[in-house]
Amino acid sequence: MTTTTPSRGRRRAPTRMARARGKASALQRPRVILALLLLLGLTCVMLLDGYLRAEVGGDERVRDGASASKVPDKVLNGGPILTFRNGKPVTQTIPKKTIVLTFDDGPNPTYTPTVLKILKKYDVPATFFLVGSMVSRYPDIVKQMVAQGEEVGIHTFTHVDLSYQSDARIKREMQQTQLALAGAAGITTTLFRAPYSSETDAIDNYSYPVYKKLGAEGYTSVFVDTDSDDWKQPGVAKIIKWATPSGTSGSSVLFHDAGGVRSQTMKALPKYIEKMKAKGYTFTTVSGAIAKNTAARPVTSTGAAAGTGTGTVEAGAKPSSAPTAGAQPSGASTTGSRPSGAPATVGGRPSDAPTGGPADGQTTVGSAAGGTGGTNQSGTRRTSVLQGAHREATGMTLYEGKALVYAVAVAEWVVPGLAAGLTVVGVAVMSRFGMMLILARRHYRQRNKRRFSWGPTVTRPVTVIVPAYNEKECIANTLESLAKSTHPIEVIVVDDGSSDGTSEIARGAARSFGMTNVRVIRQENAGKPAALNNGVRSASYDIVVMMDGDTVFEPDTVRHLVQPFADPEVGAVAGNAKVGNRNTIIGAWQHIEYVMGFNLDRRMYDLLRCMPTIPGAIGAFRREAVLQVGGMSEDTLAEDTDITIAMHREGWRVVYQEHAKAWTEAPASLKQLWSQRYRWSYGTMQALWKHRKSLTDKGPSGRFGRVGMPLVVIFQIITPVFAPLIDVFTVYSMIFVDFWASLAMWFAVLGIQLLCAAYAFRLDKEKYRYLLMMPLQQLAYRQMMYLVLIHSSITALTGGRLRWQKLKRTGEVGTPAGAS
Repeated sequence: MTTTTPSRGRRRAPTRMARARGKASALQRPRVILALLLLLGLTCVMLLDGYLRAEVGGDERVRDGASASKVPDKVLNGGPILTFRNGKPVTQTIPKKTIVLTFDDGPNPTYTPTVLKILKKYDVPATFFLVGSMVSRYPDIVKQMVAQGEEVGIHTFTHVDLSYQSDARIKREMQQTQLALAGAAGITTTLFRAPYSSETDAIDNYSYPVYKKLGAEGYTSVFVDTDSDDWKQPGVAKIIKWATPSGTSGSSVLFHDAGGVRSQTMKALPKYIEKMKAKGYTFTTVSGAIAKNTAARPVTSTGAAAGTGTGTVEAGAKPSSAPTAGAQPSGASTTGSRPSGAPATVGGRPSDAPTGGPADGQTTVGSAAGGTGGTNQSGTRRTSVLQGAHREATGMTLYEGKALVYAVAVAEWVVPGLAAGLTVVGVAVMSRFGMMLILARRHYRQRNKRRFSWGPTVTRPVTVIVPAYNEKECIANTLESLAKSTHPIEVIVVDDGSSDGTSEIARGAARSFGMTNVRVIRQENAGKPAALNNGVRSASYDIVVMMDGDTVFEPDTVRHLVQPFADPEVGAVAGNAKVGNRNTIIGAWQHIEYVMGFNLDRRMYDLLRCMPTIPGAIGAFRREAVLQVGGMSEDTLAEDTDITIAMHREGWRVVYQEHAKAWTEAPASLKQLWSQRYRWSYGTMQALWKHRKSLTDKGPSGRFGRVGMPLVVIFQIITPVFAPLIDVFTVYSMIFVDFWASLAMWFAVLGIQLLCAAYAFRLDKEKYRYLLMMPLQQLAYRQMMYLVLIHSSITALTGGRLRWQKLKRTGEVGTPAGAS
């Protein structure tokens, strides 16, 4: 037995078409990736913006009435400053005749700058407990705050009750706020105040472990002695009264500069400062109070030596186990106006604090030798004592903080901008629906009146041109439908270099149907526009009907299609294309699209006299008009749109004939559908760009440029490009904002679309059962069409080129069974 080894022949070089397809495929892939990256980037920006607004990951739970059985009594009854040393809690009180003025929930762009002006006017320091998300949104306010000499502390990033949160969430809340402070003002801080906290006697079994954990990391937790309750808006007089401590006792006083309407607080604050100064009180920050306790001569100490693990520092006292606020020598001024001559390291971290806290590897702000308080020549008060909790942000902390602030700034511009843009788009789309319904009804009633006529009945023969490229599955069905035409026709089949025997099949079909009016012209493969031009040149009559090789006509289609040519102003007529293979899901979706989108649109455009496209499946032209505009152009992939616009610009009228129906085979797979719509979308953009000068033209050309072109650009390009964002916003709202309200809004929009679709089906006398597929169409098919358009837009913007693409046909669309 012998085996024949095939000889190794020279490998054939790829054809020009194969090279073009490979190049197109290589170019398209990165554009798809770019589109997906843009969508991913937008999603990330939205999630960041939602996180800042507590929509993403927000937790509104607030614990109340929990037991405090596990909280040491010395903590519950201690001062408002709580630290931990070696796991043991230590509290400090505020010195007598001293006010630690604190503000929560800021910064706020309306109220915080006002507070800063008041503080500067009265030369009064304060401590601001800031929400990290607000810091990242308004970094300039925080920068001004720190530069003015105010002290800042952490109030979490999203203002959540930490007693409900996991250790990971707590860590994230603290770290992100530190990064926000680093990005805004170049500092971090060791001060912390928990959201929804008040006095120390409100600490419970759930919140105490949080304070203990943060204390182990070097944080000082700050509570209040006196609450102004300004958030209740009780009136200026009551705010001042409630914020005033009893007797001569010192106090940590709580006001709010954000979180609601704070106009009463703004009015009460200067009066409160004047009142307290008149009573002999001085004002300081949390670090200033700690420094004053440290500097004072220790006179009493309780609890630390008793083995309870709790030390209490009362006004003017410092036990041996109390946290060291810094190396403050006796006699240094830390209250009243900004101190002068204060040492640089006041408020420094305890020497035995655990590593890993917020101050590791950082230096105290203002710690350079010779750092002083008071007011410098520029009017900015430098106060190392009063800002003792601040640490200079360096290294990755600083860079990550700046990156966070920058990302938030982008989100702050992008998301509201998109929201406003989408609102405009939504209003425009709803307005278009309304206009379509009104004009479609008017068009239907006008064209279906008994007395309506285009003029004398057109009975003269016309030429039907059928461009065909590898249409062996469909060409016989196409010719069979034309054989039944009730209008006299000649048929020209232009075989554009088919390799599947299309020409032979066409000739055989013509013989079998007894059609002596069929001519088959073969040409080298040159594309559909060239095939159509060849047919126009070879046509025997002054009216030419163009159809695709996969399309079938009803017997009266040609007769209906050519009647508008009784009007000498009409240069072209668009027919009514129908999906023949509508019994699949993809086919049903396209059927809805054809009936609702294309035909309602065409009725509207007809009345506005700015029809943008004559469908390639069914259209009729005056031969002289086609030749006048130079025939079918090869400049774009949408030759039908190109020639339609060109005819408008030459002054010809283009109309829609709803009774002329053609049944076409729609793409049967998602891949083929993507390929077809990609070409359509890209070709439409090419055609619009080609005819952009019509925007400034006069006469009929200018009419299309100023009416038709804006409508096409807005509703066929811009609106669909932004439509996926509407879906992203809807999904986002369902997940993070209000599920039921968002779902109700989605169903409302769906209802409007169903109403339009039902009316379109009624006008076309179609069966309503296909509308059952519309909700699914909105969830799947519509998104695919949007992605196709985005892909096409990126291709156009990046200068890519596409070739005409051949779809795989099945030939299942035969005689129009089911035609009404």
